[in-house]
Amino acid sequence: MSQFISLKEINFLLYDVLDVEQMLRFPRFADHDKTTFDETLNTAYRVATDHFANHYKLADEQEPQFDGEQIRTPAAVKTAWQHYCQAGFIGAGKDYELGGMQLPYSINAAIGATFAAANVASAAYPFLTGAAANVIDSFGSAEQKQRFLAPMLSGEFAGTMALTEPDVGSSLGDLSTKATPMADGSYRISGNKIYISGGDQDITSNIVHLVLARIEGAPSGTKGISLFIVPKVLVNDDGSLGERNDVQLAGLLHKMGYRGTTSTALSFGEQGRCVGYLLGEANHGLGYMFKMMNEARIFVGIGAASLGYRGYLESLEYARHRPQGRKPSEKDPHAKPVNIIEHSDVKRMLLAQKAYSEGSLALCLFAATLVDRAEADNDGDAKELLELLTPVVKSFPSYYGPRSNDLAIQILGGAGYTREYNVEQLYRDNRLNPIHEGTHGIQSLDLLGRKLWQNRGRGLTLLLAQFQQTVAAAETQPQLRPLLTPFSQHLQTVTRTIETLGQALHGGKVELALANSALFLDMMGKTIISWIWLKSSERAIAGYGHSQDEEDQAFVAGKLQAAKYFIQWELPQIEHQAQLLIEFDDSCAAMQPEWF
Repeated sequence: MSQFISLKEINFLLYDVLDVEQMLRFPRFADHDKTTFDETLNTAYRVATDHFANHYKLADEQEPQFDGEQIRTPAAVKTAWQHYCQAGFIGAGKDYELGGMQLPYSINAAIGATFAAANVASAAYPFLTGAAANVIDSFGSAEQKQRFLAPMLSGEFAGTMALTEPDVGSSLGDLSTKATPMADGSYRISGNKIYISGGDQDITSNIVHLVLARIEGAPSGTKGISLFIVPKVLVNDDGSLGERNDVQLAGLLHKMGYRGTTSTALSFGEQGRCVGYLLGEANHGLGYMFKMMNEARIFVGIGAASLGYRGYLESLEYARHRPQGRKPSEKDPHAKPVNIIEHSDVKRMLLAQKAYSEGSLALCLFAATLVDRAEADNDGDAKELLELLTPVVKSFPSYYGPRSNDLAIQILGGAGYTREYNVEQLYRDNRLNPIHEGTHGIQSLDLLGRKLWQNRGRGLTLLLAQFQQTVAAAETQPQLRPLLTPFSQHLQTVTRTIETLGQALHGGKVELALANSALFLDMMGKTIISWIWLKSSERAIAGYGHSQDEEDQAFVAGKLQAAKYFIQWELPQIEHQAQLLIEFDDSCAAMQPEWF
């Protein structure tokens, strides 16, 4: 089995680039130190290696089966769940009083990257459970927390979010699932949900569904949506399991990848007795669910970056040991073939993978530090910057992660197209990430239509300040100075484009300004990743630039070359995108349905 993630890279990002040790100054994390962080990360790597990576292909080949009555999952998936829970990772960020470790979110994000790279499908069950538990912890009543939160954090119960309906998709304001109030304060839920990851399984004794529904008589649209706790099995007052709730598995959906995670169609209230409990206040459900969705969006980015990174490592290993062909200057047909890593085009593909995946992982972990600052230190600026970056954190890795996996397949050639190697499965698994938790188009509308302008553009101001700090630091490094001019020139293009689009939006030309929002999202992503590479390279030079160790020297040189590649090859593409945006090109928007 090839290496699925690099602890050296994770440690470099956490400690050298992001300085997570600064989190120790917050009272919430004061009991920790670098040693406990390292021990936790090493434990995660060990559990991921022994109990997740060991069945990566098996979970794909032996996907869960439904016999009409019960789901059956491979035993290895259940074992993985048990070891994950026993290590305390579901509630790792929770209060000590809840059995948690009060770890920073940034450390949890690195743990998540490790498990996602090892086996993203098996890791999805605890990821979803942890996210659902956070919503209940944030908005649930004391009784709800006692009944559902504790067993979720221990791993006795799993959790899901049930948003999507067959005829609604991402347009949640049009959902039709109903909630009827009962005399005892509970509700009867009726409706259908689809694409519910982990919606049924035989791993845990119970599953706690967080279900969006509309109370009878509530306003239409998103303002009338409430959130309900709907357990698969009812829980008695003493915490014991009661009778089965009226939640039925209508069927399993058979996916291209991510096969180890059940994807389900669920029916609520077929027999009119599906019990649900209102979470928080009525008609505030979408706001509550967005806490889980925003967390999930960061983890989608982390998962996409991790899968892209694993594909990079596997194709790199293959390229280093696969002899084929000779260099163009070698005319002797009897000369020994070189390993394909010597060929320039293979280097190009490996370099692109490195730039996409390492840049994406750095971006996601940077976002995780903003979560820590916003929550542990009540830092309003961190919250503003996180709000702005979240669409990019979700979308850039989920778009370029599969592109990285595609390049990995290409490097392996015919071998990459076979199931004997992991890279084809990594591509299939990663292809889900541009779809769930808000598509690329939805994220682009969120960024350009809302996040960029909220609080008078405070997030953008903070982001530009980050850029300026990095440029100032990079100016002290002669190796980075050649990259600063093109970065600054392209950044001017971005700011001019934002001004033009802003004038159109605030001048009432909303449809026109947002028509090509996907281009703008990609433009912002490329700009932000270029900044990330400048920052990573500067930190690599500062930390290892004077080392005499050959491995350290190669590490720094690799960072510099990846930064050069991204800024010289990828970033200039935004000039064409900017031209289309500021000219409000209508090649796509003006196309009529009957013309197709």
